[in-house]
Amino acid sequence: MRHVREMLRLSRDAGLATREVARRTGVAPSTLREMFRRFERCGLAWPLPLDMADADLEALLYGEAGTKQGHRRRAEPDWAMLNRELKRKHVTLQILWDEYIEANPDGYRYSRFCDLYRGWEARLPVTMRQTHLGGDQLFVDYAGDTVPVIVDARAGTTREAHIFVAVMGGSSLSFAHASWTEKLPDWIDAHVQSFAYFGGAARLLVPDNPKVAVIKACFYDPQVNRTYGEMAAHYDTAVLPARPRRPRDKAKVEAAVRIVERWLLGRLRHRRFSSLAEVNAAIAELLIRLNDQRLLRHVGRTRRQLFEEIDAPHLKALPAEPYGLAEWRVRKVGLDYHVDIEGHFYSVPYRHARASVEVRLTPRTVEVFLQGERIAAHMRGSGDGKHTTITEHMPSSHRRYSDWTIERIIREAERIGPSTVMLCQLILEHRPHPEQGFRTCLGIVRLAKPFGPHRLEAACLRALQVGARNYGSVKSILDNRLDGQPVRRVGGGEDAGLAIQHPNIRGSGYYH
Repeated sequence: MRHVREMLRLSRDAGLATREVARRTGVAPSTLREMFRRFERCGLAWPLPLDMADADLEALLYGEAGTKQGHRRRAEPDWAMLNRELKRKHVTLQILWDEYIEANPDGYRYSRFCDLYRGWEARLPVTMRQTHLGGDQLFVDYAGDTVPVIVDARAGTTREAHIFVAVMGGSSLSFAHASWTEKLPDWIDAHVQSFAYFGGAARLLVPDNPKVAVIKACFYDPQVNRTYGEMAAHYDTAVLPARPRRPRDKAKVEAAVRIVERWLLGRLRHRRFSSLAEVNAAIAELLIRLNDQRLLRHVGRTRRQLFEEIDAPHLKALPAEPYGLAEWRVRKVGLDYHVDIEGHFYSVPYRHARASVEVRLTPRTVEVFLQGERIAAHMRGSGDGKHTTITEHMPSSHRRYSDWTIERIIREAERIGPSTVMLCQLILEHRPHPEQGFRTCLGIVRLAKPFGPHRLEAACLRALQVGARNYGSVKSILDNRLDGQPVRRVGGGEDAGLAIQHPNIRGSGYYH
């Protein structure tokens, strides 16, 4: 309408010819003559009233928007319903127009249909136009659809692969990666893969509010998952979650997710995959076409070209080593000063028994922290129900006991004498499990300190002769000083030495 006023001024006030007005305003002479005829027919006088708005002038000259003068009115779509349908997954204006024209064969053509919808949409509440600086923000999310992967061809068993999507705010360079789950290990690994793909880290990470990223969603002070925050710190970036239930805050990745679903998943729908590696290989091929070969319609350049110009110079350099996954757990130390982590027990200093601690888990290590101070570190073990104990963590009394092993007991027995060794070996062999005879042998060997090795050797010899194989019998021999007395025999012959006289022994005659 600004051009209409200018054309009328040049014609009425300046008195210029129609062709000269057309040349100065860049409008075809035929269009200019048609506008002059409409102006004369509408009955307006020049100059125009000062209070006349452009919309009123347009209505007088060209009639109501969306109608042609002298033609019947076409069937008007329900624009509000169409707007709601467009928010559904995979729905486009082309699909909605196909449905509209099927119900109204003489309805608007596709181009006019789109123009009218855009005009209606323009009257909706305004949204803030976001400006994305180069290398400033990396938007991340998971696609809603999954890719089926055949894990057992014979049984026909399939498993769904989830698609992680990351997009640079400035250039819209997109990255996608398939994983089995959306849990923390796969979430962290997908970020590490994306940083390697982009060759650097953006200043901010903008996720949605999943539990793997945000423990407690809040507009003012969101609580970021500790492992996710550590990963961000490793790459010298920060996490800025989108506002809860505000998808427009991360419209970039929402658009990228739609592109991935249509560009990638749509092209993969007829392919059959037998492993996750095959899925990621196929995605990598399609990403080359999307980022490096496909021109953006309104820019005339590829995403890769824009990335190299806008984002790449401002990305932060990657660290020397990629981030290694570290999960945090809260545990309580047991009475035995060990912490249970996934079925394996790790020791901490005994003075911290019953304390609540934080455990940092990596694929190889286990670190235990108390009030921010590391109090123990172990190599990670398997969940076999066993324990890993550091000697320095034990109290002195426990340490003295733990130093003894079956091998050490045998070595100590050898220093005392052959009878002591034989007695210990018999005790260990005749118990259901060698560990059951451990304490008995330990007690016998330790008798050398109060009674001396010579007396203990003699006592063990007597114990062998009388068939005693327990700690109490050996100690009784020493207490009663029987170690220096010969064993009394009954009867004769070669086996006479095996029979002895004792009040507690009934003998074979008792049973006749």
